[in-house]
Amino acid sequence: MSLKASNKVDTNRYELTITVPAAEFDSAMTKVFQRENKKITIPGFRKGKAPRAYVEKYYGESAFYEDTVNMLYPAALEGAVKESGLDMIEDQIDFDLVQIGKGKDLEFKVKITVKPEVAIDGYKGLEIEKPEVVVTEEDIDNEVKKVQDRNSRMVTVEDRAAENGDITVIDFDGSVDGVPFDGGKAENYSLELGSGSFIPGFEEQVVGHQTGDEFDVNVKFPEDYHAEELKGKDAVFAIKLHEIKKKELPEVDDDFVKDVSEFDTVEAYRNDLKDKLTKARQNKVNDDADNQLIDQLVEKLEGEIPEAMYVNRMNEDVQEFAYRLQSQGLDMKTYMQYTGQTEDSIREQFRPQATRQVKIRLALEKIAALENIEATDEDLENEYKKLADAYQMEVDKVKGFIPAEELKKDVVVQKAIDLVRDNAVIKAAE
Repeated sequence: MSLKASNKVDTNRYELTITVPAAEFDSAMTKVFQRENKKITIPGFRKGKAPRAYVEKYYGESAFYEDTVNMLYPAALEGAVKESGLDMIEDQIDFDLVQIGKGKDLEFKVKITVKPEVAIDGYKGLEIEKPEVVVTEEDIDNEVKKVQDRNSRMVTVEDRAAENGDITVIDFDGSVDGVPFDGGKAENYSLELGSGSFIPGFEEQVVGHQTGDEFDVNVKFPEDYHAEELKGKDAVFAIKLHEIKKKELPEVDDDFVKDVSEFDTVEAYRNDLKDKLTKARQNKVNDDADNQLIDQLVEKLEGEIPEAMYVNRMNEDVQEFAYRLQSQGLDMKTYMQYTGQTEDSIREQFRPQATRQVKIRLALEKIAALENIEATDEDLENEYKKLADAYQMEVDKVKGFIPAEELKKDVVVQKAIDLVRDNAVIKAAE
């Protein structure tokens, strides 16, 4: 198999003329005959026993051409693309048969789409903002309060009236112009005062009442209320307050710390919280800075990018989305039924994300080429180890799943963003 010619026919489109030597073509056709002859019946012969000459005379020599071409085509195309040095992307391939026949070289032409030639300049010295990371005592207090809240217990209040933040257990029976309406009645309903979960004005009128009180709450349904028949209507709810409960938070002492963490003292626990908050905020600052760099790289990228690259990336994103749905026990078909969406509409939702991803990759690959960035054997081993740790697999198994050539591309791209980051100029945050 060989590449006879390679010609650019359009932006990002090349025509390759590919030949397969006659000997290889004839050998492949023999294999096809041996495979297909088992299914063929020729008068005067048992099924699958007719000599090839009789079969070709009966059906014509060209009977096995199509299957032979299909057998040879994948390897021939792959070899020709590799020989051409072109970086083909998945897209429509136009096929044109030039020559075929027993004892002849097989020759055909294909038109393929390739990755675009892009340009990028000014990727060094990009300006970014990175605010200083500060963690205050108040920040730590707030984290402690969250843990207290998760470990709180509800206690009944008997010596005071209901306050915001309390959980009240009530019966309510609503009516408009004295007529009850659907959904307006419940018994022993737990309502957190101040949560804003009821109609505006409702919870405020429960505040101040004692356990055992029976009273009316007067409210007006919002104009944008979901039930058409209640929009803007005045309503009265008859209320009976059965119980008032409040959260009782545990005291923050060494015993509490031992119960909720691996530490023995409040001081050690608070220091750990500070370290974790600092790390989390620093990671966010770094991520924001990288996004600033990437936004600028995308703006600086120049080139005519094939639509197929965006489509392929959208398809990958949709596939990943489908996997996430499956992990939640939902398939794509059911999701579309629930949401009223189609495959095309879902795919288009991923277009902005896919466009950005494609441009980022092209920009970083171009920078890597301009800077002669390469992935060393040590780089590859380190990356394989990281992946093995992340997936909790043996390194050799990861190598079996991810070819070194593919991983090299990812390492090179990562080195490119490292270079851009190292050469960026940090501005003081306003």
